[in-house]
Amino acid sequence: MKHWNIKVTGKVQGVFFRASTKAVADQLGVKGFVKNLSDGSVYIEAEGDKFALESLLEFCGEGPEKAEVDQVDYEESTDLKGFRNFEVIKKNK
Repeated sequence: MKHWNIKVTGKVQGVFFRASTKAVADQLGVKGFVKNLSDGSVYIEAEGDKFALESLLEFCGEGPEKAEVDQVDYEESTDLKGFRNFEVIKKNK
């Protein structure tokens, strides 16, 4: 089990990026969350096996149909959080 922090930049908000990421994560058995950041990027914390995380990262490089991904950065963390599912975090109002 690995924990990756992923940041996706480009035209990635308002294009169903979070919902699509959740669908892919659920298919891969990846746990964690995805949320929009105020700088226009999308931030993901994901836990799973190496293959599942690499597959999620590959999706992030493409995104859903209307997304225009400029860059995907990730770092592996040793801090496992034991997520139970994969959630879309909505902005706090």
